[in-house]
Amino acid sequence: MGKDMSTLVRMFGQPRLDVIEVQGRKLQFSGRACILDAYLYPDGKNGAEIVTHVDARRSDGAEVDRAQCVNALLSR
Repeated sequence: MGKDMSTLVRMFGQPRLDVIEVQGRKLQFSGRACILDAYLYPDGKNGAEIVTHVDARRSDGAEVDRAQCVNALLSR
């Protein structure tokens, strides 16, 4: 939470999906253990987009713990 796009790319590599929306952006990162969707919206300070929400799931759609998913993606 609170990270910008460049920080996410440094952490997880290039996103599998990059969807630009009217008000923000969705980045999707995936690995063997899980899929992480990060939603970035302008922070109001300088207009930079930062992560305000994340979802984590397995490839079959079942929810997984967000912190465990982040750790799994960092260790790949």
